Amino acid sequence: MSSVKLVVVDDQTAVREALAVMLDLNEDVDVVATAVNGEEAVAVVAEHRPDVVLMDLNMPVMDGVEATRRIRADRPETEVVVLTTFEDDESVLAALQAGAAGYLTKEADRATIVQAVRSAALGQAVLAPEVQRRLLDLATRRPRPAAEQVAMLTAREREVLRLIGDGLRNAEIAARLFISEATVKTHINNLFAKADLSSRAEAVRYALSVLPPEPPTPKADSPRRTWR
Repeated sequence: MSSVKLVVVDDQTAVREALAVMLDLNEDVDVVATAVNGEEAVAVVAEHRPDVVLMDLNMPVMDGVEATRRIRADRPETEVVVLTTFEDDESVLAALQAGAAGYLTKEADRATIVQAVRSAALGQAVLAPEVQRRLLDLATRRPRPAAEQVAMLTAREREVLRLIGDGLRNAEIAARLFISEATVKTHINNLFAKADLSSRAEAVRYALSVLPPEPPTPKADSPRRTWR
């Protein structure tokens, strides 16, 4: 087998450069380029036509899920292996649905990452053990009744769910509720687990079906006109 042409994508300079150096030390791996976000990754893949992309998820400009979707649509022969700190249901399913062939967390050691790149180049799926357990849990989970699910949500989780139903993204929810995006993601992870949800699209449908509509905002009385 010839060398695997690889692109490394991560918005953190130290992580990106360390991965590139570590992987390029392997005789059968050739790191042809790196990228700092998803948008740059799409352009780099179009230019260098790699066999595999090692993709972070949480990045500015364009996240790894959207970049994976575009890369797989534009160049299906390029495989994507996600390497991220996130292992929640939403992130895992979104990445796999976008076309990722592998999903590892950044706790993976060097040998695991190298083998994942090699396996992806051969068209083989690669999932971290903890990700496999999550997928198995999702497949075997028995849904709770909707009323029981909603009762388990905190007031803040219901607020977040309602805003998801309104179509707001995490950054917009954070701004609306005056909390950080990390806190929003924590609330989403919690409500996904409690309500047996596996994707944002499912969460939107769920919010519209179980949350009562907000009462209309009362209109202010029109000022009375004084006739002279």
